[in-house]
Amino acid sequence: MRIGELSRRTGVSVPTIKYYVREGLLPAGQLTSPNQAAYEETHVRRLRLIRALLDVGGLSVAGIREVIAAVDDPGRPVHDMLGTAADRVVPRYDDGTDGPGERLAAARETVNALVERRGWRGHADAPAAESLAIALAALDNVGHGGFAEVLDDYAAAAERVARADLDYVSRNVVREELVESVVVGTVLGDAMFAALRRLAHADASDRVFGTEA
Repeated sequence: MRIGELSRRTGVSVPTIKYYVREGLLPAGQLTSPNQAAYEETHVRRLRLIRALLDVGGLSVAGIREVIAAVDDPGRPVHDMLGTAADRVVPRYDDGTDGPGERLAAARETVNALVERRGWRGHADAPAAESLAIALAALDNVGHGGFAEVLDDYAAAAERVARADLDYVSRNVVREELVESVVVGTVLGDAMFAALRRLAHADASDRVFGTEA
């Protein structure tokens, strides 16, 4: 297909496609004449991945380039490749605290203990672990440090969700599609889970407090 058809199929403008090629995010098409190039289904998949990383994951061009380098490295294990993508879309939070960060240091210890206690193979210094520590520090900062008491209940629920996520992701066999599903699943899956949590809250609240006069 020519670049015009590639643009129509993907919804990405021709100038943007050319920009991605210049930035090394998208392979150049196969030249068929001095001014024409042919593109294939691999370009369609790559553009879908780029747009997912950009529009859904919120990655910078540099971040996208790093993820794509992992995708294009045939020697990179799938687990490592997916980890590269997932780490790039983990939100970064401010713990909202002042001072030397004693709360954050304590929260990091809590997270490390959780990872060890549950036998998780993830790294305690991963972006997600740091985000969790910052959230715990922020809870403590506003007087709700006791929320950490339900951390294992949250972890158990997260394990079930993670297994469901990986079951969905593993249906894809193309590396670009694997990464795209991880990015979309992480960002939009978080939104979906948050909405489900609120629906469950409403139900639980009604069952516990709804009978009060």
